[in-house]
Amino acid sequence: MPVRSCLIPLTAVFAMALAAPAPAQMIREQKVITSAGARAMVEACTSWAEKNRMVLAMSVLDWAGNLVESHAMEGAGANSIDTALLKAKSALRWRRPTSEMNQVVRSGQNLAPTFMHDFPQPGALPIMVDGDMIGAMGVSGADGEKCAQAAIDAVFKK
Repeated sequence: MPVRSCLIPLTAVFAMALAAPAPAQMIREQKVITSAGARAMVEACTSWAEKNRMVLAMSVLDWAGNLVESHAMEGAGANSIDTALLKAKSALRWRRPTSEMNQVVRSGQNLAPTFMHDFPQPGALPIMVDGDMIGAMGVSGADGEKCAQAAIDAVFKK
Protein backbone atom coordinates (compact mmCIF):
# COMPACT_ATOMS: atom_id res chain seq x y z
CA MET A 1 0.00 0.00 0.00
CA PRO A 2 2.71 2.60 0.83
CA VAL A 3 4.35 2.07 -2.58
CA ARG A 4 1.10 2.80 -4.42
CA SER A 5 0.53 6.06 -2.48
CA CYS A 6 4.01 7.25 -3.49
CA LEU A 7 3.50 6.42 -7.15
CA ILE A 8 0.49 8.68 -7.59
CA PRO A 9 2.30 11.93 -6.58
CA LEU A 10 5.40 10.82 -8.48
CA THR A 11 3.32 10.26 -11.61
CA ALA A 12 1.75 13.70 -11.20
CA VAL A 13 5.17 15.36 -10.91
CA PHE A 14 6.39 13.51 -14.01
CA ALA A 15 3.30 14.57 -15.99
CA MET A 16 3.75 18.23 -14.98
CA ALA A 17 7.40 18.12 -16.01
CA LEU A 18 6.42 16.91 -19.46
CA ALA A 19 3.75 19.60 -19.82
CA ALA A 20 6.00 22.49 -18.71
CA PRO A 21 7.85 24.39 -21.42
CA ALA A 22 11.50 23.59 -21.89
CA PRO A 23 13.91 26.04 -20.21
CA ALA A 24 15.08 27.31 -23.61
CA GLN A 25 11.57 28.64 -24.26
CA MET A 26 11.62 30.60 -21.00
CA ILE A 27 14.76 32.64 -21.69
CA ARG A 28 16.13 34.83 -24.43
CA GLU A 29 19.58 35.95 -25.31
CA GLN A 30 20.38 39.64 -24.90
CA LYS A 31 23.22 41.42 -26.64
CA VAL A 32 24.98 43.77 -24.25
CA ILE A 33 27.37 46.59 -24.98
CA THR A 34 30.59 46.07 -23.06
CA SER A 35 32.49 48.78 -21.27
CA ALA A 36 35.21 48.34 -23.91
CA GLY A 37 32.62 48.87 -26.66
CA ALA A 38 31.24 51.97 -24.95
CA ARG A 39 34.77 53.34 -24.43
CA ALA A 40 35.56 52.74 -28.12
CA MET A 41 32.40 54.64 -29.06
CA VAL A 42 33.39 57.60 -26.88
CA GLU A 43 36.87 57.59 -28.41
CA ALA A 44 35.44 57.46 -31.95
CA CYS A 45 33.02 60.31 -31.21
CA THR A 46 35.80 62.37 -29.62
CA SER A 47 37.98 61.83 -32.68
CA TRP A 48 35.11 62.86 -34.97
CA ALA A 49 34.47 65.98 -32.86
CA GLU A 50 38.13 66.99 -32.90
CA LYS A 51 38.26 66.65 -36.70
CA ASN A 52 35.16 68.84 -36.93
CA ARG A 53 36.46 71.35 -34.36
CA MET A 54 33.73 70.74 -31.82
CA VAL A 55 33.72 70.36 -28.07
CA LEU A 56 31.18 67.76 -26.97
CA ALA A 57 30.16 65.52 -24.10
CA MET A 58 28.77 62.03 -24.56
CA SER A 59 27.04 59.28 -22.62
CA VAL A 60 26.56 55.64 -23.55
CA LEU A 61 23.79 53.56 -21.94
CA ASP A 62 23.23 49.81 -22.10
CA TRP A 63 19.89 48.29 -23.18
CA ALA A 64 18.47 48.69 -19.65
CA GLY A 65 19.41 52.36 -19.30
CA ASN A 66 22.50 51.87 -17.16
CA LEU A 67 25.30 54.35 -17.75
CA VAL A 68 28.26 52.45 -19.19
CA GLU A 69 30.53 55.32 -20.27
CA SER A 70 30.49 59.09 -20.05
CA HIS A 71 33.00 61.65 -21.24
CA ALA A 72 33.25 65.41 -21.58
CA MET A 73 35.88 66.88 -23.83
CA GLU A 74 38.08 69.59 -22.38
CA GLY A 75 36.14 72.85 -22.44
CA ALA A 76 32.66 71.28 -22.50
CA GLY A 77 29.95 73.21 -20.68
CA ALA A 78 28.98 72.42 -17.10
CA ASN A 79 25.65 70.92 -18.14
CA SER A 80 27.00 68.93 -21.09
CA ILE A 81 27.20 65.52 -19.39
CA ASP A 82 23.67 65.86 -18.01
CA THR A 83 22.37 66.90 -21.41
CA ALA A 84 24.06 63.96 -23.15
CA LEU A 85 22.65 61.56 -20.54
CA LEU A 86 19.09 62.90 -20.87
CA LYS A 87 19.27 62.64 -24.65
CA ALA A 88 20.57 59.06 -24.47
CA LYS A 89 17.74 58.09 -22.10
CA SER A 90 15.19 59.57 -24.49
CA ALA A 91 16.62 57.71 -27.50
CA LEU A 92 16.60 54.49 -25.48
CA ARG A 93 13.03 54.89 -24.24
CA TRP A 94 11.56 55.80 -27.63
CA ARG A 95 13.89 53.52 -29.65
CA ARG A 96 14.58 56.20 -32.22
CA PRO A 97 16.83 59.20 -32.81
CA THR A 98 15.94 62.14 -30.59
CA SER A 99 15.71 64.37 -33.68
CA GLU A 100 12.70 62.25 -34.75
CA MET A 101 11.10 62.62 -31.33
CA ASN A 102 11.75 66.34 -31.46
CA GLN A 103 9.74 66.56 -34.69
CA VAL A 104 6.95 64.40 -33.24
CA VAL A 105 6.64 66.69 -30.21
CA ARG A 106 6.89 69.89 -32.23
CA SER A 107 4.17 68.73 -34.63
CA GLY A 108 1.88 67.81 -31.74
CA GLN A 109 1.58 64.16 -32.86
CA ASN A 110 2.76 62.91 -29.47
CA LEU A 111 3.36 65.11 -26.45
CA ALA A 112 4.13 62.22 -24.10
CA PRO A 113 7.89 62.93 -24.04
CA THR A 114 7.21 66.37 -22.59
CA PHE A 115 5.35 65.07 -19.54
CA MET A 116 7.43 61.89 -19.18
CA HIS A 117 10.50 64.00 -18.35
CA ASP A 118 12.27 63.06 -21.56
CA PHE A 119 14.59 65.36 -23.43
CA PRO A 120 13.65 65.04 -27.10
CA GLN A 121 16.34 67.33 -28.42
CA PRO A 122 18.50 66.25 -31.37
CA GLY A 123 21.73 64.53 -30.39
CA ALA A 124 21.11 60.90 -29.49
CA LEU A 125 20.70 57.60 -31.30
CA PRO A 126 19.73 54.11 -30.26
CA ILE A 127 22.56 51.62 -30.80
CA MET A 128 21.29 48.84 -33.03
CA VAL A 129 23.27 45.65 -33.70
CA ASP A 130 21.77 42.96 -35.94
CA GLY A 131 18.30 44.41 -35.37
CA ASP A 132 18.63 44.43 -31.57
CA MET A 133 18.83 47.61 -29.56
CA ILE A 134 21.80 47.23 -27.23
CA GLY A 135 21.82 50.77 -25.86
CA ALA A 136 21.89 54.43 -26.80
CA MET A 137 24.44 57.19 -27.20
CA GLY A 138 23.67 60.79 -26.35
CA VAL A 139 25.87 63.68 -27.37
CA SER A 140 25.55 67.28 -26.25
CA GLY A 141 26.44 70.03 -28.64
CA ALA A 142 25.93 70.71 -32.32
CA ASP A 143 25.75 67.74 -34.69
CA GLY A 144 25.49 65.26 -31.82
CA GLU A 145 23.68 62.66 -33.89
CA LYS A 146 26.37 62.81 -36.58
CA CYS A 147 29.00 62.20 -33.91
CA ALA A 148 26.99 59.31 -32.42
CA GLN A 149 26.51 57.80 -35.88
CA ALA A 150 30.22 58.08 -36.60
CA ALA A 151 30.90 56.25 -33.31
CA ILE A 152 28.35 53.50 -34.04
CA ASP A 153 29.77 53.04 -37.54
CA ALA A 154 33.36 52.94 -36.27
CA VAL A 155 32.67 50.36 -33.57
CA PHE A 156 29.86 48.15 -34.87
CA LYS A 157 29.91 48.41 -38.66
CA LYS A 158 33.47 47.31 -39.36
